[in-house]
Amino acid sequence: MTGVPASFVRQDLVDSRPAPVKTTGFTGFLRTRLFNTPTNTILTIVGAALLWLTLVPTVKFLLIDAVWQGTSRTDCLADSAGGAVGACWPFVQAKFAQFVYGFYPQDQRWRVNLTFALAALLLLPLLVPRVPAKSVNAGLFFIAFPVVAYFLLHGGGLHGFALSWTADLLSGFSASISEGGSKLAAGGGVVSVALGKLIYGFGAAVWFVIWPLSWLRDAIHGSARPLWMDFGITAVLVSGLLFLLSGGFRNGWRALARSLAIFAGIAVVIFVMRLDRGGLPIVDTRMWGGLLVTLVVSVTGIVTSMPVGIALALGRRSTIPLIRIFSVLFIEFWRGVPLITVLFFATYMLPLFLPGNFTVDGLVRVLIGIALFAGAYNAEVIRGGLQAIPRGQAEAASALGLSYWKITGLVVMPQALRHVIPGLVNSFIALFKDTSLVSIVALFDLLGSLRASFADPVWSTPTTMFTGFAFTGLVYFVFCFGMSRYSLFVEHRLNAHRRS
Repeated sequence: MTGVPASFVRQDLVDSRPAPVKTTGFTGFLRTRLFNTPTNTILTIVGAALLWLTLVPTVKFLLIDAVWQGTSRTDCLADSAGGAVGACWPFVQAKFAQFVYGFYPQDQRWRVNLTFALAALLLLPLLVPRVPAKSVNAGLFFIAFPVVAYFLLHGGGLHGFALSWTADLLSGFSASISEGGSKLAAGGGVVSVALGKLIYGFGAAVWFVIWPLSWLRDAIHGSARPLWMDFGITAVLVSGLLFLLSGGFRNGWRALARSLAIFAGIAVVIFVMRLDRGGLPIVDTRMWGGLLVTLVVSVTGIVTSMPVGIALALGRRSTIPLIRIFSVLFIEFWRGVPLITVLFFATYMLPLFLPGNFTVDGLVRVLIGIALFAGAYNAEVIRGGLQAIPRGQAEAASALGLSYWKITGLVVMPQALRHVIPGLVNSFIALFKDTSLVSIVALFDLLGSLRASFADPVWSTPTTMFTGFAFTGLVYFVFCFGMSRYSLFVEHRLNAHRRS
């Protein structure tokens, strides 16, 4: 048996198998992602053809055949260039100041530059997670900066402070009530006369209550420096009240020091900007334009729409019928009206419903309309995040003894906002692009300033319009892409617990 080979033992070597298909590197990517099936192969070829037909002419127009230097339209004509002419970049260079500042006075444009610098200086530390003192920085950016930016961009000074403002507001309220009661009583009829006298008496009672405050305001205005006297009285009253409410001599010193530091900072701003002496020259908002208006409208709309959206989302989920019905009606109304209609109504129709001696700046009316419009959309996005939170979260927090506001602010709302970051940023990007609609109501944003620049015959060429729209498109893309990438960073950082 030793000389007979076993039938199951192979006598020859097996042929070597072919090397496995490469699945890594650039070649592997092409094989596994682009040409792995006949359908993907066809789609890849069609996509490459579309990119060739669109990307190559775009690069050729913007870079290769573009005119980079010139002083007038003749430099961007084919006869002067000696061949095909692409983008006319000298037009952008000549109109760049108009694209940024609009019709803002040239000798005052340093105020816009300073505002942009302050905004960047305060915003960048908020965007970087490792930078400390986020609460202080947030207070400076969201509370102090808007006030400083207003006096920088618009100009003007202060003639009073909180005491005078409160007295003026209450006096106007009392006068309007009394005037309404007088007109109602003069209409005739027993019921109208009785109701008018009742309203007039209520207005007179309000005036009698606020008479000491009005007297103090008149005395302040009669002094040599009314603003500083009003400011000092306000600082003493507010700081003393905070001191008493925080525990008095036992625990109120920290609140007192914080209040005095805030008022000291306000005093420095008033002194540096000379608000007590008229401030900077007034620049009407109708002279604002370009990127300045685009950023003012978009940033104001984004910042103010968030608290509006949060309040409406919570109101729509409220158990109080009146608040819930009001929130539902408000959201559905603003979501059912186009933004163009909102801007048109805020600009041209709203002044018809205001008293004759009461006016609101056109840009402020637009900002209010956009904030309410965007707030209604954000409310539904935030409500979706609230519905994604399990009820057990609120129930567990309630079992620990937390109040409704602490449960909402510390447990529910942070998780809800984390869930809806993509939806919120999508709304912010849409709002940033929708700011171009303000040109319909005679506000020249970036796109409006571009269209206004086309009327200059010095730069009238066949490629001027395409160059201008390409430039503004790049500006919008940079801002929108930046917001998108930062939202991805925030979403990735806040969802670290979900990563394996």
